[in-house]
Amino acid sequence: MATGQHNFPPMHPVAGFKLGTTSAGIKTLGRSDVVIMEIAHGSSVAALFTQNAFCAAPVTLCKKHLDQHVPRYLVTNTGNANAGTGAQGIQNALRTCREMALLADVDVSSVLPFSTGVIGEPLPIDTLVAGLPSAFNDLSETGWFDAAQGILTTDTRAKGSSLQYGQDRPITITGIAKGSGMIKPNMATMLAYIATDAKIDNELLHRALRLACDKSFNRITVDSDTSTNDSVVLVATGASGVVIDEDTFESFVGHLTDIFIQLAQAIIRDGEGASKFVSVAIEGALDESEALQVAYTIAESPLVKTALSASDPNWGRILAAIGRAGIDNLDVDQVQILLNDVLIADQGARAPSYTEADGQRAMQPEDITITVRLNRGNHSATVWTTDLTYDYVRINAEYRT
Repeated sequence: MATGQHNFPPMHPVAGFKLGTTSAGIKTLGRSDVVIMEIAHGSSVAALFTQNAFCAAPVTLCKKHLDQHVPRYLVTNTGNANAGTGAQGIQNALRTCREMALLADVDVSSVLPFSTGVIGEPLPIDTLVAGLPSAFNDLSETGWFDAAQGILTTDTRAKGSSLQYGQDRPITITGIAKGSGMIKPNMATMLAYIATDAKIDNELLHRALRLACDKSFNRITVDSDTSTNDSVVLVATGASGVVIDEDTFESFVGHLTDIFIQLAQAIIRDGEGASKFVSVAIEGALDESEALQVAYTIAESPLVKTALSASDPNWGRILAAIGRAGIDNLDVDQVQILLNDVLIADQGARAPSYTEADGQRAMQPEDITITVRLNRGNHSATVWTTDLTYDYVRINAEYRT
């Protein structure tokens, strides 16, 4: 189940960035499950990873290799997270890098491994490395759609976004992501790969990555669980020759953030079992941190999420979530709550104009906006989430079977 109309968008190739995909049979025979990405020599690369203390073996190795070399190859497998696998997990991740390095004739530390799937089970490393030559031979600058399919797990559809901006010498930004459950990134998403042909130094690229993540992947939650494997990589090949400096940085970040938001929202639209795409918009907060605190309390409330699933305008659950969000000196008499365009609560109570019929009407669409006006400051923030359905429980109850 997923929300909204979906057509995988046209993907502009990024010069200097190639993708190759194959089916190695790691978990399901015939399903694409190994993706290689090749980064042109001289590119800049920035990455962010999960803050989960039980980070997966590939995350640990990625961090180590990034300290040693500018990456030339990214290798992703699905069907197994290689997390909670101890020293053997590190060895398997390292073997992935060694086999890829031999195949491409590069240094081992210039290869970054990524894994996604079941936690706590040994990575079938022989199966994975046997698939590398096929994926390597498939490398192409037009391989975005196959790669987007190849990184999926419980996702029901591929997620991609692409744009070009600028007149005389346009800059291309193209990216893919995967994620459906175990989604509350504290840095990025489960897996996301974004490339641009802009020329930008490492310091600015890292700054751009953090700014874009904070407005996108750090504003989504399906189930409030942060994965052991979350990773996002941003590559700038420089092939366009257009240099991003302090004068053009703001424009670049704006367009980059547009790509990130589209990918982040695509994850929510494809959230496990989702039947609603929900925006929780907080207005009139003292600062952005306060707005996010209220937004996440609402977005992660099982009672709110199940009411959304039933299309039940049970606004008392929203009211209660606001009240327990831990906001100091909150004047409840100033709070207003809206469902889409319907004012349901005002001055801490049911709005005089509200009717149950209006509430029912507001809850019917797939896309719902919960707006909370705290009326205590000038800051705002929006978090995107899903409802909580029977299908979410089923998918996760049956995940390993």
